[in-house]
Amino acid sequence: MTSEPFRSQLAALERRGRLRRLIPRSGRDFASNDYLGLASDPIVAQAVADAVARGVPVGSGGSRLLRGNAPEHEGLEAKAADFFKTQGALFMANGFAANLALFSTLPQRGDLIVADELIHASVHDGIRMSKGTTVFARHNDVQSFADLIAAWRQEGGKGRVWIAVETLYSMDGDMAPLSDLATLAARHEAMLILDEAHGTGVFGPSGRGLSAGLDGLHNVVTLHTCGKAMGVEGALICGPRLLIDYLINRARAFIFSTAPSPLMAVAVSAALDRIEQASDLRDRLKTLRVDAGEAICAPLGLPAPRSQIIPVILGEDRRAMAAAAALQEAGFDVRGIRPPTVPPGTSRLRISLTLNVGRADIAALGEELVRIVGRAAA
Repeated sequence: MTSEPFRSQLAALERRGRLRRLIPRSGRDFASNDYLGLASDPIVAQAVADAVARGVPVGSGGSRLLRGNAPEHEGLEAKAADFFKTQGALFMANGFAANLALFSTLPQRGDLIVADELIHASVHDGIRMSKGTTVFARHNDVQSFADLIAAWRQEGGKGRVWIAVETLYSMDGDMAPLSDLATLAARHEAMLILDEAHGTGVFGPSGRGLSAGLDGLHNVVTLHTCGKAMGVEGALICGPRLLIDYLINRARAFIFSTAPSPLMAVAVSAALDRIEQASDLRDRLKTLRVDAGEAICAPLGLPAPRSQIIPVILGEDRRAMAAAAALQEAGFDVRGIRPPTVPPGTSRLRISLTLNVGRADIAALGEELVRIVGRAAA
């Protein structure tokens, strides 16, 4: 096998400023999704240590449908269903696997998936494995969703409609119009799949996410990833018991995957307890958001942030990566984001606010951003 196709493709990425490299953690954290600072939380760590002491195994030993189903998995799922106020929950290894499972399994032949054009890559991959037809609506435009559904019906579509959005978009920091989408879904007897990856823990009563106002609706499925504000790992699919049972029986990403570590199920269970009681942490994060609006957004001419994610769009790939490198050199861990993660021409700095930094760090970053972005614009 010749290595030339791989070498030439990597060289092409390099020329376009899109070659990815792994770099070590360094500098003040403006890059992670550890929004509440729970990745190093001593209470969660102690729960895992206690589980090890009482003999909970590190490995699961197999898929959940073989011998990998542990009491810790089932206990977590029962707790998650109660916490998120749904009939059932299913614990998956990560959010990517969970979205693969959802979209490759639930929509049936003859169904329509209407997804936001900026929805996560894992949804795109799940959709490619789906039996249904897919169309993409303009970002956060409810009328666009409605028009696509109406056009499909007029063309003879008779199956079920699945509306798919992120509640909080990871690269733009804006929120989906959930109330209007829920009304649209009800009008069309559609299912609503809500990816709460960046909302869980940060928003909603007890950190239950932006979808908490839709509690109890029979046509809502939510995905709560555990590796962001919860500070641990994995993902929880929450929804009607019938659909959870269907996933257990039909979702290849679940059936043919080794089960997550029982210790991680313990960690996620402890993290649920932490976010439920973390109103003080959420208040601190809100304060940092106000600080960032004053120190970062206002000087750069950006609107005040509505969430903990602030995009500084610079346009050209190399410009974004040069600005990120300069910030990292100055001691700020800010990453540049390029296509295909974001649309062409919208390469950006993604600033993530976490409790791993303080007000002084944000002020210092604002000063450095004005200097670097201003210089890059000259």
